[in-house]
Amino acid sequence: MDPAAAKLIGAGLACSALIGAGIGIGSIFGNFLQGALRNPSAAPGQFPNLLLGFALAEATGLFGLVVALILLFVF
Repeated sequence: MDPAAAKLIGAGLACSALIGAGIGIGSIFGNFLQGALRNPSAAPGQFPNLLLGFALAEATGLFGLVVALILLFVF
């Protein structure tokens, strides 16, 4: 196999982390909205947990993107 092709395949597989991040972020915000509509008085207390979950899910996707860019431009 050509090394350039292997590099592109590896970068594409590393970008698949972005799929999981998108699903996770959608799930986090959807569940928060559902809970906030059921109990509006508890929503402000759960907002910091919402932001923490969003940051952790987004960081996973960004790590995958960084790995893909490293595979493309460094090796």
